[in-house]
Amino acid sequence: MNFVPVSYLALGIVYSCFFSKPIFATEKLELGQLSEFKGSELCEVSENTLAYLQRGQAYDEKAIHGGKVNGLSFALAEVKQTLKFICDTYRKDVRAKKQSSLHNNSFIQQNFELHAWEPDLTKAKQVIETTTNQAKKNLLSRIPDDSILLTKYYTKLVDAKYQRQGDYQHALYDIPFDEQYLSLEQADKLGKQLTRYQYSRQQVMTGILEQKKLAKPLIYLTEQGLHDTLLQGTAVVETSAQTYAYYNVARNNGIAYDYALNKNQQARYWYFKQVPGVMGYGLEPESKIEILPQVTVASNVADLGLGKLLLLQYQQNGQLISRLVILADEGGAFDDNLFQLDLLAGQYKGWKDYHAANKHLPDFVKAYVLIAKDKTQSAGN
Repeated sequence: MNFVPVSYLALGIVYSCFFSKPIFATEKLELGQLSEFKGSELCEVSENTLAYLQRGQAYDEKAIHGGKVNGLSFALAEVKQTLKFICDTYRKDVRAKKQSSLHNNSFIQQNFELHAWEPDLTKAKQVIETTTNQAKKNLLSRIPDDSILLTKYYTKLVDAKYQRQGDYQHALYDIPFDEQYLSLEQADKLGKQLTRYQYSRQQVMTGILEQKKLAKPLIYLTEQGLHDTLLQGTAVVETSAQTYAYYNVARNNGIAYDYALNKNQQARYWYFKQVPGVMGYGLEPESKIEILPQVTVASNVADLGLGKLLLLQYQQNGQLISRLVILADEGGAFDDNLFQLDLLAGQYKGWKDYHAANKHLPDFVKAYVLIAKDKTQSAGN
């Protein structure tokens, strides 16, 4: 999950620590209009994320845990039950041929505990002091005390070639040959002996991997297309009318994302795999979570824990809007970053069509972690 004009993951906003204010039943939170998402799609992402959590903490200790909000820890079982409850509710309503309760203000109030998340502005100020990017400074300096920075990312419809030609000189590479058949655990044990750790992005862009026959090129992009795709994490190529091929990040060269640099200066390089759709978080290409736009956010899964149901709230044309999303993706700029969320906006060719479709979305939102109450074990009211 990552776009100068689109996602400020590209700005490399990095941090730690956030604060929770529980919203108790006696303190009814005004939710306004629960819209901007489809219950069916929220259910689908919830189910896909739950399947990943079912792999168990031993499989992925970084992401599969209950998570915490300013010392308030959640049980993994609570997170799983919340994801299950979303689909139970949606399907129960479908069977009853009624509008989804997930869009009902009273239902949310009655069936979920809400815990407010506030940004760590001290960390934001540290970034303001270290970056030379004025746009980044301006954005971070505007984060309100009670709101989270909401950036946006999209799956990039790329112009690509299957052979190097003209401006299309820069390849997205498959996982190098020397670890094609190694699990991530096996590869980690070999570490810097492997090809992917040997080269920076700038070195890869010289074509050295092909010259030495170290990795298979998947597609060729322009220089700008390459930087955009490495930032977004997904490339979508139209192979014929309304038919697409999807390529998603798989393993990187071990160089950290540097928030002080622009996207074309980053040394981090990602190796890709062809996948069946838009994929979010996952240790391996085969285990990644299939995600959908408008109901998926990326953030720091190491602290928040994968699979959090979040309620985002903001003003739009004078009306209070609330929407539900699932934390099912991450990005390099989220290492220790807990004042930012990145919303998967959709599938676009670039800034112009992205902006036309999403210019109404705000830069800052109030955010709440939602946990299903015990009484909702059978999908509640």
